[in-house]
Amino acid sequence: MRSHLLNDATAESYRRSVTEGVERVADKLAATRRPFTGVTPAELAPVIDAVDLDRPLGDSSAALDELESVYLRDAVYFHHPRYLGHLNCPVVIPAVLGEAVLSAVNSSLDTWDQSAGGTLIERKIVDWTCGRIGLGPAADGVFTSGGTQSNLQALLLAREEAKTTDLSKLRIFSSECSHFSVQKSATLLGLGQDAVVSIPVDRNKRMQSVVLAAELGACRAEGLVPMAIVATAGTTDFGSIDPLPEIAALADEYGAWMHVDAAYGCGLLASPTRRHLLDGIERADSVTVDFHKSFFQPVSSSAVLVRDGATLRHATYHADYLNPARTVAERIPNQVDKSLQTTRRFDALKLWMTLRVMGADGVGQLFDEVCDLAAEGFALLAADPRYDVVVEPQISTLVYRYIPENVTSPEDIDRANLYARKALFASGEAVVAGTKVDGRQYLKFTLLNPETTAADIAAVLDLIAGYAEQYLGETLVHA
Repeated sequence: MRSHLLNDATAESYRRSVTEGVERVADKLAATRRPFTGVTPAELAPVIDAVDLDRPLGDSSAALDELESVYLRDAVYFHHPRYLGHLNCPVVIPAVLGEAVLSAVNSSLDTWDQSAGGTLIERKIVDWTCGRIGLGPAADGVFTSGGTQSNLQALLLAREEAKTTDLSKLRIFSSECSHFSVQKSATLLGLGQDAVVSIPVDRNKRMQSVVLAAELGACRAEGLVPMAIVATAGTTDFGSIDPLPEIAALADEYGAWMHVDAAYGCGLLASPTRRHLLDGIERADSVTVDFHKSFFQPVSSSAVLVRDGATLRHATYHADYLNPARTVAERIPNQVDKSLQTTRRFDALKLWMTLRVMGADGVGQLFDEVCDLAAEGFALLAADPRYDVVVEPQISTLVYRYIPENVTSPEDIDRANLYARKALFASGEAVVAGTKVDGRQYLKFTLLNPETTAADIAAVLDLIAGYAEQYLGETLVHA
């Protein structure tokens, strides 16, 4: 079995196995004609259940043959231009190359003696990102597993910086369109979901700063502590960006920690034309970025960044076997001193390779393309009498609803839109997401693929209308 260990004696076997795997995936990508096969859980589960994990196949070629039927054949392919669903991006080749390197070398980014140059590369990427944001010379940060963890760590720091032992008095303010991880973090931090004050949004789905000001005033009047304000730069449903300068001013006035969840909107940091949409983010105390959303990186690639690196001490614990306190005096750079995780992948390498091959402008131009596409899609929806579109996009998300000409029941329209989404997914022709707006069922395009065209959007809208009309026709027949 030692023949399967990756080392100097098996380097050629590694080369052959990985090359074969790459060739299989490349062939699959080249031949994929739709984003999904439409397979159901009931159809696929027996195929996977039939695999006996206690009877190995013996070689990687056989395992790759099997993988075709249990995974590759029915995977959801984000690179396809008619994948318009969730915040999943197609990935750039330099990042995939970085993924291959980091997986094989398998550095762990918790301590210097497990990663060496990997530690310094991650720090360089963190510094670069902090510079793009404008957080200042004392800024720092660390890579995380994703936006949920980044938001949790940011709010942990905010809780500790609030400097009160009475957790029941702490309040977090975020818009009604903010990510659910704000409420989840409040619970995990011992504050409870009731500690989160939801601020209504305007017609563009941006936090209403006037209401925020009133709620902060009420908080202070009641003797409560405004622990943090979470502004969102790219909401999950609408891609809306909260008014960052106004929120920053209120955070200063009330002594609240300002966190910006830019998991989606961080791509604007590289945009040659739209960076101004993030004006005000430089005043944040902490920022979440998900490179695996709008920097076209493979999952996972995320970070939490802070204006004052000293605040990361709230996540620091020293273990004699790992990062003893003496290593601080010895100036040994252990990233675990900043992280909620211990063992951690070298995810920064993917962005490093991307920047070294493509440059930031190259990434930003790709993100600009999907933002331009969203504007085209909005024009199509606004001109189409079959659809109601909620808001003009700031980034690359469109939320809309099919409105049949002769049906007035909101419940029937809800069911028609829900059916259309499910039927489209089952067909495999395209993938769209869904959400609710004011309690009603809507559909969503999350546009992150520069290969998608306005013609793709128009074709998918026709498909949705066809499925919705089919559902309503059958409903009327059976009524």
